[in-house]
Amino acid sequence: MAAHPATARAVPISSDAILELVLTSLDDDKAEDILTIDLKGKTAMADHMVICTGRSTRQVAAIAQKLLDRLKETFRLSARCEGKEVGDWVLIDAGDVVVHVFRPEVREFYQLEKMWQDTGTTPVA
Repeated sequence: MAAHPATARAVPISSDAILELVLTSLDDDKAEDILTIDLKGKTAMADHMVICTGRSTRQVAAIAQKLLDRLKETFRLSARCEGKEVGDWVLIDAGDVVVHVFRPEVREFYQLEKMWQDTGTTPVA
């Protein structure tokens, strides 16, 4: 029998592991004002929501694309994405973690975090 090539070990997928990758990716790509919101037990939509800001439409789109690439590379997870072509507000649905990447003006206009402020928001330093 021929030996099978070594297969890459898959990293276990948990909401906390996805959240850790998301936060690392956003930090690496210089996202600003990163905020995590714990949704566990509050909604069936997801376990975590992450909201952050990019300085321009180009940076917002780049932050989103890099995050999508890292999710696929690390977890073999093809997250759903909306808004990347415009770059004002990108929504990434990674299952148990939902990520919103905004331009500053758009984030200020929608004030999405205010909808969830009583659910345990945690700013990321």
